[in-house]
Amino acid sequence: MNKNEKAEVVEKVVELVNKSTALYITDYSGINVEDIKNLRREFKKEGSQYKVIKNTLLKRALVQAGKYQKLEANLVGMTGAIFAGENSVAPAKIIKKYYTDKQKLSLKACYIETQYYDGKMLDQLATLPSKPEIIASILGSLNAPASGIVGALNSVLRELVSVVDEIAKKKAA
Repeated sequence: MNKNEKAEVVEKVVELVNKSTALYITDYSGINVEDIKNLRREFKKEGSQYKVIKNTLLKRALVQAGKYQKLEANLVGMTGAIFAGENSVAPAKIIKKYYTDKQKLSLKACYIETQYYDGKMLDQLATLPSKPEIIASILGSLNAPASGIVGALNSVLRELVSVVDEIAKKKAA
């Protein structure tokens, strides 16, 4: 690879870093080409991209982007990078599932938004809810008191109607 090609790769990686909500660094040693293709499809379904990039080029890109500085220490050996889209925890779930099945594709480290996580945190990261799940939970919590108020008002109105009905029956009698 000549200097121009390396500069192009670094530029593309900087764009990916700037667009991503999370960056996962994995060790892909021992994984065959077919499994890599399947993993790429899985990541793509969740809006993420899986790239195998030379460690030196990824380091340069991280420095140029000014993000994810703590990941540089993990850029040794066979490194694959996952650039997450909207759902920043989806890659952790995919990595966890694959690692559980095949004992390969171990997580070295990651950044979700601005928070750094060591590879040992994979189990906890894989159980985190996604943004849409969190939003749905919050909206459900907000709706619960409102539906309780509506129910209370309806019961008060029902009692009022029954009281008025009883008074009307007594007057008629």
